[in-house]
Amino acid sequence: MEIASFQQTIRDTYYDRDAERGVDGTFRWFTEEVGEVAGALRGKGDLMHEIGDVLAWLASVASLVGVSLDEAAARYANGCPRCGSKPCTCAFVR
Repeated sequence: MEIASFQQTIRDTYYDRDAERGVDGTFRWFTEEVGEVAGALRGKGDLMHEIGDVLAWLASVASLVGVSLDEAAARYANGCPRCGSKPCTCAFVR
């Protein structure tokens, strides 16, 4: 599934509920799902399921604030958006 299509599917399915909850509430659900990925990485849950949930909640947040995930991902189309290399050769490491 393409990113833009995925975002549209999530928007079609959940936008009204997400809008009612608001950006802050929807973002909090997103962060809770990230925590569930952490648990799944430690063997406490289904990792594929939890990563899918994170993607869905990220798409919801992005839709609420008017950001295209397709455009956001395009920053990385040619490698690192800072140095332009694949793999990244930036001295800056997080």
